[in-house]
Amino acid sequence: MTRPALKETNFNFPGQLDLYRGKVRDVYTFENSLVMIASDRISAFDVVLPEPIPYKGQILNQIASEYLAATSHIVPNWLEGTPDPNVSYGKKCDPFKVEMVIRGYLTGHAWREYRDGKRTLCGVPMPEGLNENDKFPEPILTPTTKAEEGHDEDIPREEILAQGLVAEEDYILLEKYTRELFDYGTKAAAEKGLILVDTKYEFGKYDGKIYLIDEVHTPDSSRYFYSEGYQERQDNGEKQKQLSKEFVRQWLIENGFQGKEGQDIPEMTEEVVNNISDRYVELYENVTGNKFVPPAEKDMLARVESNIKKVLL
Repeated sequence: MTRPALKETNFNFPGQLDLYRGKVRDVYTFENSLVMIASDRISAFDVVLPEPIPYKGQILNQIASEYLAATSHIVPNWLEGTPDPNVSYGKKCDPFKVEMVIRGYLTGHAWREYRDGKRTLCGVPMPEGLNENDKFPEPILTPTTKAEEGHDEDIPREEILAQGLVAEEDYILLEKYTRELFDYGTKAAAEKGLILVDTKYEFGKYDGKIYLIDEVHTPDSSRYFYSEGYQERQDNGEKQKQLSKEFVRQWLIENGFQGKEGQDIPEMTEEVVNNISDRYVELYENVTGNKFVPPAEKDMLARVESNIKKVLL
């Protein structure tokens, strides 16, 4: 049976000022608020892949809303409600032009840099003698620019301040919030038998106050390992069992695609798409501890539009 998927929306709501279509989300702007629709689009290497992944948008939206609620004692956030499994709405914040990336383990981009001989990332030193997926002595902050198009770039703290991307007093708070959020996420993951490996947070301002925006601790913004067997796999030089979008990147790399010029995206068969969908469901159930309930409706567009209109009335 073909699973329903929400690839994109193009609604026109009363009072709507703008529609911005990101890699994954369709964001509808109003005077003081945003309506954010998590589609089933998937991106890797900053490229949106041709096939949507059923249930992915709902999973991202539900994980994010749960963690935003759970971390509101650390930092206020933009979210005011989730009127639909794929929809969130809340305050229209002015976003900072950096993403706060924090890494507890040497993996992904950090490992690729380390493997190629680099021992600093965003000006932060990385110890000698580490293997892929080893734990850092302390989590490291490795911010990136927030690119409108193309690739986000690593950027050290000093450069962020020198370019005036964030005022120093604000940046000190962003670092504090990032470490506290990561600490909370690490403990929450451990309770469910998982390791929060690395993640990113985005922040903005509303009425002069800093808010946490976008998604939190989802498979698109975070990487998880299973804690059971982690050390044994490290000792034996084996790959870690992951719950993250990294498996999609690995599938693309194995099929000759890393988003570089001249490379073609490999064919996404129904089997490949459903396998990715199953992995997202697995991640949702492990990260939240809840059973995933797929949508009953075939016409997801009509459901989403109807539920948003109820909020706007």
